[in-house]
Amino acid sequence: MTPIAAVIGTIFMDCKGFAKQKYNPAGRNLGSVKFVHGGVGRNVAENLANLGIDTRFVASVDRSGIGREITARLAQAGVCTQSVVETDTRGMGLWLAVMDDTGDLAGSISQMPDLHHLENHIGKNGAEIVRNAGHIVLELDLNAHITNKVLSLAREQGRPVYGIPGNLSVIMSHPDILGQLDCFICNNIEAERLIGVPLPADDIASLEWELARFVAAKGLGGMVITLGSAGSVYYDAVKGTAGHQPVFPVTVIDTSGAGDAFFSGTVMGLMRGLPLKEAVVCGTKVASWTVQSDENTCRDLGAKLAADPVLKELLAG
Repeated sequence: MTPIAAVIGTIFMDCKGFAKQKYNPAGRNLGSVKFVHGGVGRNVAENLANLGIDTRFVASVDRSGIGREITARLAQAGVCTQSVVETDTRGMGLWLAVMDDTGDLAGSISQMPDLHHLENHIGKNGAEIVRNAGHIVLELDLNAHITNKVLSLAREQGRPVYGIPGNLSVIMSHPDILGQLDCFICNNIEAERLIGVPLPADDIASLEWELARFVAAKGLGGMVITLGSAGSVYYDAVKGTAGHQPVFPVTVIDTSGAGDAFFSGTVMGLMRGLPLKEAVVCGTKVASWTVQSDENTCRDLGAKLAADPVLKELLAG
């Protein structure tokens, strides 16, 4: 039976500039500029649908040509968009990003959507949304009201919740949220802010120890810290296991969206019954495919998943 996920998060329209040569922040830089569909929640919803998960997306979007284009692409990927609410103003956010000549993010500015639209929708329809999904995927830093409402509904109905951070604003002021998650995935910079100690990517043993200590203290079911080119470390509190997952080397075009892709692949593995140790292999593969695209998502994840012998064996078991 195909798992059903309700993804609750944001939609953004991204304006991305790609530097042709070494990026100079104080000068003029030749390159290319393109508009790309983005937003943590949107990216994850499209990824999960492309990975074969029955995905229902809960968000707000502008009532405009661009908004209709975004929802049409999601629907084409197989995402159910019935819970994407159209609004006249600021239904979605904007993200201005500059990528250097290696594909890494050199600088960005973001404008959040007006979250009251989503808050009202969750208030009216949240119980039904959670009841109709087997798994909840939550962008945590929407606002405290949305986050707490969704977590309360998930707890009442016994639904597992997988959390991904946005800007850490809600998590830092409400750290008790973490204890209500079955799995939480963030990068090492975010983890340092949350844990409160340096987390050098070249000291895996210390990373694993600090991660296990933090997970136990917060009551998390499991947690993963991504380390960029150094891979990721994980701790599974249910099985009491920790480990390090290296990356799969590829030629990088654009790293934006890599974290969302890793999260999506890992959650896909967890939803299909894999232990966290094997689910992070799925996440690493999906991230490696995504950084080879100049968009925030890789549109042919399904074909790549079907053709990959490592993931085929993991998911078949």
